[in-house]
Amino acid sequence: MTTDMTKGKPLHLLLGFAVPLMIGNVFQQFYNFIDTVIVGRFIGADALAAVGTTGNAIGVMNSLMMGLSVGAGIVIAQYYGAHNQEKLRQAVVAIMELVVVFTVLISIGGYFGTSYILKLLQVPEEIIGDAMTYMQICILGMLGMTLYNATAAIIRSIGDSRTPLLAMVISCIVNVTCNLLFVVRFHLGVAGVAYGTVIAQTVSAFIGITHLIRVRKEIGIEGLKWKPQREMIRTIVKAGVPTAIQSSLISLGGMSVQGLVNTYGSVTMSAYAAVQKIDLITIQVVVALGSALSVFTGQNIGNRNLVRIKDALRKTIGLMLAFCSGLALVVLVFKEQLLSIFLDPVKAAASIDIGCVYMTIIGIAYIIAGIMNSYLNLIRGAGDVNASFLAGIAEITGRIVFAYLLVKPFGVTGIWMATPLSWGCGCAYCIYRYYSGAWKAKVYC
Repeated sequence: MTTDMTKGKPLHLLLGFAVPLMIGNVFQQFYNFIDTVIVGRFIGADALAAVGTTGNAIGVMNSLMMGLSVGAGIVIAQYYGAHNQEKLRQAVVAIMELVVVFTVLISIGGYFGTSYILKLLQVPEEIIGDAMTYMQICILGMLGMTLYNATAAIIRSIGDSRTPLLAMVISCIVNVTCNLLFVVRFHLGVAGVAYGTVIAQTVSAFIGITHLIRVRKEIGIEGLKWKPQREMIRTIVKAGVPTAIQSSLISLGGMSVQGLVNTYGSVTMSAYAAVQKIDLITIQVVVALGSALSVFTGQNIGNRNLVRIKDALRKTIGLMLAFCSGLALVVLVFKEQLLSIFLDPVKAAASIDIGCVYMTIIGIAYIIAGIMNSYLNLIRGAGDVNASFLAGIAEITGRIVFAYLLVKPFGVTGIWMATPLSWGCGCAYCIYRYYSGAWKAKVYC
């Protein structure tokens, strides 16, 4: 069901879009959640460390394509808000062609570069074999994930966050089933987890593509011409590349921090991997509300309605403060129980203790993340992608610099402290950019 966000009450539209998106994002992260639980419980802590240490490396490659899709979604939302169906059709063709070509190239390079990447991350010898197996299978099968992200970006840009939710629910069920079958029944180890993830992602891509074919007439993309449109490809690249680079730089920064964490051994690595999985799920409240504001901004700036955009920002920040305060409370109270989902309380007690410190620090800082994402997604939805890129640079620079500075006086806790400090850096730039007013002139249509 598509939604025209240029009409109606902003708060109702934001929540109506954000809730299904949040649930869908949680299910998407549930892939990793289930992978981590099954690996930690049925294979062992070393295998968990192996899978966890590949997360940022795989994330760099996925982030490039996800960022491109997000950028395309901004363009599509603006064309949809402006009711320009010809440009809308061209944008859909351009993003699908770019995703397929770039994913193939990235997959080939990533597969043959796996060994070098893992050595760069200083992965311990006892787990590097499992890490390589998991990473190479995921890289070869990443087309399913990137096609899903592309179709989901298109569908969400026209105001439909329910269909991507359905795709995630179904693929999550497939993922759980495959993981239990391959790992518990057939004892395929980390390879079984990777196979399950790839199959599930392919299912979600199939659902997204099928839905677009079914509603093509309703949303105005019937009769797509698959001949490449150079001007539209340039527009999509212009919108998507800064976001893609920003996303990949954040993952690269995560790789840098992961390498620092790895120097503390597998106990700390397991704690870090478990907290990362929890954070990827809990932070989805912030991500969903921010994404809703981005689509809302895209459609309304395409319709030149700045008053509605500013009103939506105020309401989004209010929701962020309320939700993030509750989220912080849950994380602080139940951090040990959450970590025990991934780590055995008896065998991995040391990892749980380390993880509790990390969760306390980032839990308190969720409010900063909420405010940052509100301003960031408004300027991104307006088409000011270079500003969102610079915000990402500020965030990742802060994370790396603070991690390496604070690790000396505070040990591994200094690495944990770098996360909220980096959010503060990104937040400061986004607020500055919004009040400068420069984002108002970046519209694509």
